[in-house]
Amino acid sequence: MTRISGIDLALARKVLQTEAEAILALVNRLDDRFEDAIRTLLDCRGRVIVTGMGKSGIIARKIAATLSSTGTPAFFLHPAEAIHGDLGVLQSDDVVVALSNSGETEELLRLLETIKRLGARMIAMTGDCKSTLAQAADVALDCQVSEEACPMNLVPTASTTAALALGDALAMTLFVAKGFRQDDFANIHPGGKIGKRLMRVEQLMHGGDQRPMVSPTAPMPDVMTEMSRKRFGMTCVVEAGDRLAGIITDGDLRRHMIAAQQSGGRSILEQTARDVMTQTPVTVTRRTLAVEALRLMEQRKITSIVVVGSSQEVEGIVHLHDLWRTQLF
Repeated sequence: MTRISGIDLALARKVLQTEAEAILALVNRLDDRFEDAIRTLLDCRGRVIVTGMGKSGIIARKIAATLSSTGTPAFFLHPAEAIHGDLGVLQSDDVVVALSNSGETEELLRLLETIKRLGARMIAMTGDCKSTLAQAADVALDCQVSEEACPMNLVPTASTTAALALGDALAMTLFVAKGFRQDDFANIHPGGKIGKRLMRVEQLMHGGDQRPMVSPTAPMPDVMTEMSRKRFGMTCVVEAGDRLAGIITDGDLRRHMIAAQQSGGRSILEQTARDVMTQTPVTVTRRTLAVEALRLMEQRKITSIVVVGSSQEVEGIVHLHDLWRTQLF
């Protein structure tokens, strides 16, 4: 590869260092105002409306998306569009999160009258806590940076990075305070890689008539027929109410055939399901993560796993191929 002359790696490193220092400076700056902001968001009975102009607007969009994905209804409102009609979305029970490094962004300041008149609460994220925006806010969070990463100290770089990081801190603290669970996260992330990681066994299992099941007294020819018909390489052995008593796998059949040949005992065809079954099979519940089921199957070197309910009733079967097809890994 041909090297291009004039590339200043020292400058690139300085940009990263400046932005990293801007984030680290926020750590010791978190105080009661941050706690007040979290309480304000927790008390919100409406939506969180995040707004900002220019580069701050781009950061505001990301903060709104992060809040929404972690259980807090939020959306971005463009301040210029707001003053031309979109401000009608704002309600008295909403919380406005306004981003402006200077705290004097004209488009944002023109929203203040309506926000105050409606009685909506406002959190300002700004680099100047003495600015008009900060003074009008219910809570003002200090995002000040000592310098931008831009060599001319003009282009919003360190300031937008700091605002983004502080927004993430708000969102993460908020979703923990709200008791947002993995189940909740799975419900609103059904697609993409996150959705696959949070997929539940119940979404993949074969239930109903697809379940291979025999009774403990079933003769082994009937057991083999059920195994061949359902094609999971195994069958559940169930008692009354489909309660799991054990399982029989292809491996169990081979082991018992070899043992019978070596000992000269009864042929496997003369035995019943109870004689051959494994009594303590590996099971999961329908709410088990698919990736956890895959880990168990690989760890135990099995190709099918039984899904059971609270009373050990057989609810379904998950095969290794079902998990591979989802591309969990």
